[in-house]
Amino acid sequence: MSMITDVHTHSSFSADGKTPLCDMVARAEALGVGYFGVSEHFDYDYLADGVLCEGKQVPMTDAAAYFAAARTLQRGHADKLRLLAGAEFGYTPNEKAHTMYEALIRTYAPDFVVNSVHTVDGADVWFGEYFTGKTKRQAYRGYLLRVLESLSAPYAYDIVGHIGYVARNAPYEDRLLRYEDEAALFDEILGGVIARQKILEVNSSGRGAGDFIPNPDLLARYFAMGGRLVSFASDAHDAARICDKRGDVVAALRAVGFTHICVPDCGKRHMVAL
Repeated sequence: MSMITDVHTHSSFSADGKTPLCDMVARAEALGVGYFGVSEHFDYDYLADGVLCEGKQVPMTDAAAYFAAARTLQRGHADKLRLLAGAEFGYTPNEKAHTMYEALIRTYAPDFVVNSVHTVDGADVWFGEYFTGKTKRQAYRGYLLRVLESLSAPYAYDIVGHIGYVARNAPYEDRLLRYEDEAALFDEILGGVIARQKILEVNSSGRGAGDFIPNPDLLARYFAMGGRLVSFASDAHDAARICDKRGDVVAALRAVGFTHICVPDCGKRHMVAL
């Protein structure tokens, strides 16, 4: 099996995905990816909390169609790569969403789940409305408190997704989210990830938040606290970005002291050497 992994991508089954799933898989195969994880958006946080995207409802992923297509491709490409049919859940404390996520797990048994925070205070933190009237510390701290809360989600999940998402499109001149800004809170979050034996995602789609998220100072702190489970995610929404900046992420992980990337697979974990 190839040592190349990318576990957290989106096809056109997601509302913001651009490339058909079959073409995403074909591109991953051409790149020599050994473990390729697709994690279409299931934004039940939007549904449960009535969140709108620029005044409009966000179309939900057709779970039945997605998982049927993914399972077919999984069988068809089994001799070339391990295609993982996963899901990205948008966390909210709303129990209505929890019930929907639990039902999706029972019905479709995704190979892995990325648990991510996108929405806080009734808004997606990608959009300007979340930041209105907030200082950088208020906006970022509100997001991090929701990340901490998400660790105790009642449904099964494997990966803690893209810590630092709030900084990607923030309106501040200095967008970086640093460990020193909220050291005690970060220690609580990272300690919670470790205690629950979850996988910390390193996401190369940093945008304005840095080259990747979480930033190297957070990865170093996680390692110092005993954290060893990390995954690589390009967060690609089109085929051209699969494995984007993976070399940079691997180099940064090695510099910290990590030796392996962790790939969740139907309850098992593959430790892939860097």
